[in-house]
This record gives sequence, C-alpha cells and structure tokens, in this order.
Amino acid sequence: MTMIDAALLPPLRALLDAPARALLARGVGADQVTIAGFCIGMLALPALWLGWYWVALAFILLNRLADGLDGVMARKVGPTDRGAFLDIALDFFFYATVPLGFALADPGNALAAAVLICAFIGTGSSFLAFAVIAAKRGMQAQDYPSKGIYYLGGITEGAETISVFILMCLLPAWFVPLALGFAVACLFTTILRWLQGWRVFSEL
Repeated sequence: MTMIDAALLPPLRALLDAPARALLARGVGADQVTIAGFCIGMLALPALWLGWYWVALAFILLNRLADGLDGVMARKVGPTDRGAFLDIALDFFFYATVPLGFALADPGNALAAAVLICAFIGTGSSFLAFAVIAAKRGMQAQDYPSKGIYYLGGITEGAETISVFILMCLLPAWFVPLALGFAVACLFTTILRWLQGWRVFSEL
C-alpha cells in the first residue's frame, strides 16, 4: 500500500531539476547536500526545545527540501550505495528528533513523544527489514524504481510524516493528540508491513 509520496515525486523532481543542475555545475555533490540537509534539520531540535516552533518549522522544511534535491542530483550523475545509505539512515534519525524536541520543550509531551518514537521504530524497522530481504532476492519496488533500496510503502510515508510535523509546529498545544493519532497510523503501517513480509517472503 502506498499513499501520496509516489504521486508527489514526479512534480517535485521537475521543480528541483534546475537547482540540482546548478549545484552539480558548481561541483556540489548529492552526498554533500544530504549531509548539509541533515545538519540543518538537526537545528530543529534545539529550536523546539526552546519553544521556537516557527524557527523549527523552517529547519524541518529546509531539511525536506534538501532531501528531495539530493535525490534529483544523484539521478543525474548516477546513484551510489553510499548515497542511498546516508539518505535513509539520516532521515530516520532526523524523524525521531522532532518528537524528542517537543518532549524537551514541555514535559507534558514526553509520554506522547515516547509513544510516537516507538511507533517510528516499528515503521522504520519493518521498512528496513523488508528492504534487506527484498535486496537479497533481487526484488524491485514498482512504485519507486529509482530508489536506492526497496521502498515499501504504507499509510505513513514521508509526506504524511512531514505534514504532521508541520501541524505540530503550527499547533504546538495539540502535540499530544497529533502524536498519539499519528502513532496509531504508524502502528497500522507496521502491521501491514509485517503481514506483507510474511506473505511475500512465504511465496518466494
């Protein structure tokens, strides 16, 4: 099951084509953009801790912009295993720091933040476990053929996660219900991936 990521990718890549060409022409590599975007995204953690929610939102959006840009750049010069590794590893860590930032900002958010981070572990581990076995068996995701690893969809993909982060920054007083509601959606995605792995890897 996939949601809106697959539909958003083509227009996003078209929008980022010119900036990607400009950076490559100046000798900037995709991995450099990945690392720079991660560093920018990590600035959201202290901003959230201090209650600077609009500042944190800007860092989160800049991180996501870099995440889209590095992929466009990589496809122009040829994707690498290192780039695919950095992209997914840094993304998962960045995602976990956002609820942590809200927990640091307000101890009343701590339990909901812990539940959401736990849910992220479920979606992340099921995603990566499927990708490892899929690579071993030579499988390729039809919805995401250009991804560096097998990209297993769900109802809580990147677009949905960032949409929730945006709402949290705009409505910080609503963090607890937003976090718990999204955690339930992540749990549903995790269960779907477990079931898909059970079915797919039983057939091959």
